[in-house]
This record gives sequence, C-alpha cells and structure tokens, in this order.
Amino acid sequence: MAVPVDPDVDLHVPLQRRELRRRPWTTLAAISVGGVCGTLARYGLSTAFPHPPGAFDWATFGINVSGCLLIGVLMVLIAEVWQVHRLVRPFLGVGVLGGFTTFSTAIVEVQQGVEAGAARTALVYMFATLFCALVAVFAGVRGTRLLSRFALRRGKERR
Repeated sequence: MAVPVDPDVDLHVPLQRRELRRRPWTTLAAISVGGVCGTLARYGLSTAFPHPPGAFDWATFGINVSGCLLIGVLMVLIAEVWQVHRLVRPFLGVGVLGGFTTFSTAIVEVQQGVEAGAARTALVYMFATLFCALVAVFAGVRGTRLLSRFALRRGKERR
C-alpha cells in the first residue's frame, strides 16, 4: 500500500526549496492561524473534560486519536483526491491538526501519572495512545481511499 506523500516537505527538490524561499510568509501565516485554531479547540476540550492526577486522561487521548484519524483523512484527500490551494495543507495539516494533537502533553501526563503513584495507568495510557494513534492514521488513510474510490465509481455509473 502506498503512503500518501506530501509534496510540500521534500526539501531535496530544488523547485520546492525555491517556493519556500519565495513565499514563506504566507505559509507561515497559514500555519500560525491554523495552529491557533487547533490549540484553542484542544484547550477547550481539555478544560471541558478535566481529570484527576494519576487518572487516564480521556480528553488528551481522544484529541490525539481523533486528530490522527483526521490527519490520515486529510492527507489522502489533498494528495490523492482533491486539487487544493497550496496553503490548505499548511493550514489544516500542520496548523489546525498540529495544534490540536498534543503528544507532548500525553508524555507529561505519563510523567505526572508515575509521580502520582499510578505507574500502571500511565504506561497503559502511553501505549494505548501510541497504538490507537497509529491505528487511527491507518484507518483514516484506508477508509478515505475506500470511500473516495466508491464515490468515484458511483459517479461514473451515474453518467
């Protein structure tokens, strides 16, 4: 199975390096605005669903897993299905979803769990987050590919 490739990130390609040098500010602005949106969404969810020290942090877990699912969906849509503006990936992928997902917070939660005497819960949380996040990306990629192929076939049948 081919993994969707983001053409914006290969700095070994001279054309892509030149594009980054020519218009870095629009890309950085898109990432920044998207990052603010994603971070505010994450903050809102984590504030709405607090957890006691040492307990499984369902809010951060859900944020990371759902964000990974959406990253899988987004990358297939913008790399294989749609033709999009060049700032869509930096805004949505790097900005919104990068600000929304928070693996650094997950690691801090693990550390705090260990310090609170809940090492077992912390380890389960850490491995569950990693496993479920990877499964979510895979599911997002596979599911979006299947749905887009189905929609494409369906569209051809109607003609």
